[in-house]
Amino acid sequence: MTRNMPAREARGRRKRTVIQVLAGLIGILLIYTLYVSITIWNYAQRTVNIPSDAAIVLGAAVWEGEPSPVFQGRIDHALWLYDRQYVDKLIFTGGRSSEDELAESEVAKQYAIQHGVPESDILVETTSTITEQNLHYADEIGDTAGLSSYLIVSDPLHMKRAMMMAEDMGLEANPSPASRSAYQSLRSKVPFLIREVFYYIGYQLAAPFR
Repeated sequence: MTRNMPAREARGRRKRTVIQVLAGLIGILLIYTLYVSITIWNYAQRTVNIPSDAAIVLGAAVWEGEPSPVFQGRIDHALWLYDRQYVDKLIFTGGRSSEDELAESEVAKQYAIQHGVPESDILVETTSTITEQNLHYADEIGDTAGLSSYLIVSDPLHMKRAMMMAEDMGLEANPSPASRSAYQSLRSKVPFLIREVFYYIGYQLAAPFR
């Protein structure tokens, strides 16, 4: 029995070491998650409305051929930028949820035309389904149209991730969060923030594999 004591003690030490390492990693992850949360929350307050060639409006859901409240908040903000001559063009992004429906960008275009924007000042892409694609296809459209500077329009808590992606793509862009975002209450903001933290960290982790 005495002979087994050193082996048991060694196993006990290894177990404690493994637990300490795991606890440390979990602690680091929690601290980093908190840091990302604060960064996203603070960045949501940042607005840089400087004259640019176009506003890129990131897509959101449409309901029965009409912009959802979230999407309408983004579109209305883009119209505000256009009316005040911060931008000369509007680029609407977002694809179709099914072949029988209009793309998010097409619904946004109709809405903008109804609110007095000439069709010649509206560009759309109908392929994207996620933020990174929104920006990628908007960049392609902008290049074709000879545009080079942009204001990115989305909900405030979405801006940090969107701007990180825009920077990675080499876009000359500044944040212009929707002032009439549908996410106004703390009850609606917290789930949005949690989702953004998850996607933000996921995007960073996937960066080396792109």
